[in-house]
Amino acid sequence: MPKPSAAACACGLEGKRKAAGVDPRIKTANRNRLRRIEGQIRGIARMVAEDRYCPDILVQIASVEQALRAVARGLMRNHLEHCVTQAIRRGSVRDAAATYDELLDLIFRHSR
Repeated sequence: MPKPSAAACACGLEGKRKAAGVDPRIKTANRNRLRRIEGQIRGIARMVAEDRYCPDILVQIASVEQALRAVARGLMRNHLEHCVTQAIRRGSVRDAAATYDELLDLIFRHSR
């Protein structure tokens, strides 16, 4: 069976790939969280420059990884609640299949 084409854009902005709906509070929270992560990364860079104890640096790296995973989970939830739901409701069977393929690919890449 041939692989379906790219998933249909749920928001009607074909080719522009924008989110179908993002709660402004979620967007603000994600931006704030990413700014904190950015600060953590700068702190890790300082720790490396100062030859800090490796396990301390590794703990900070694990913290950043977990913070990034939290942002990713929030983005995945928004994508499922808005973009994927709308694409499946509005689209044809072919568009739904493409959306499912896109979603599975995203889940498998995200779960590594």
